Amino acid sequence: MKLTLKQDKGVGGLVIFLSLITMLFTIGLLIMIFVFMGSSLSSATTSVAAQSVINNTTAALSSAVSWFPLFIIMGAMVVLVLLLVIIIAAIRGTGFMGGGEMGGGA
Repeated sequence: MKLTLKQDKGVGGLVIFLSLITMLFTIGLLIMIFVFMGSSLSSATTSVAAQSVINNTTAALSSAVSWFPLFIIMGAMVVLVLLLVIIIAAIRGTGFMGGGEMGGGA
């Protein structure tokens, strides 16, 4: 069995960024579902102890959303670094950069 690797050019970091966005969307969707369930259970529960636990859980889950912008910024920075590396490699591959010459004269 021969192993073949993907050799796509110009998409550095795109897969990482898209997987990060998908992961954040999934986590946000799950948190939203649990918060909605907690609020529904809170209104349907008559026990004081159970209502306190549901309120604490709902408050803890709703505060977790404040971390999402940090993950998006960190993911964007990773993508920018990968794109910068690809741009530098492409410029070097064109031959415009001489081997240490100033001014590029021949």
